[in-house]
Amino acid sequence: MAKASTVRDALSKWEEKTGEKANEAKAVKLYGQVPPIEKMDASLSTLSSCEKLSLSTNCIEKITNLNGLKNLKILSLGRNNIKVLTGLEAVGDTLEELWISYNLIEKLKGVQSMKNLKVLYMSNNLVKEWVEFVRLADLPSLVELVFVGNPLEEKHTAEGNWMEEASKKLPKLKKLDGTTLIKEEVDEGEAET
Repeated sequence: MAKASTVRDALSKWEEKTGEKANEAKAVKLYGQVPPIEKMDASLSTLSSCEKLSLSTNCIEKITNLNGLKNLKILSLGRNNIKVLTGLEAVGDTLEELWISYNLIEKLKGVQSMKNLKVLYMSNNLVKEWVEFVRLADLPSLVELVFVGNPLEEKHTAEGNWMEEASKKLPKLKKLDGTTLIKEEVDEGEAET
């Protein structure tokens, strides 16, 4: 069996293919490497100009080595083997979008470090408890969430109350699972009648 690609190897292949320098590039695409990347190694820290990093469709288990990515706004880690959201603290002030669907995430501990996260795509993970879901309320900027395919969503969709319950728990959301949420404003005077 072929050994895993390292981020360093993937970066040099990417530079060859694109003719760009990884340390100057705004968008770096290392998705679907053959053989797949298993570790986010220290060579990621050279991507100081990177605003969008794609590492989806690999075999990454842990989010690590993001400390050099001072300008990172979009991180794509879908279709990997990630179990926890720790390791994002280093990009907590800049990250605006996290695409992490099709992973093995059950717990959302660590999510609160992402103060500017606006968009979270985390469909098809393993979150099954409201106690984990409500951790998303700690994200002050979150306006769009895709959560479809998690056991929690599937259970409550079957019961017919997913949208209502989820939007109650995350009142700042504007879009949930691709649906725009319309909040009813209650007029003070009318509430009395």
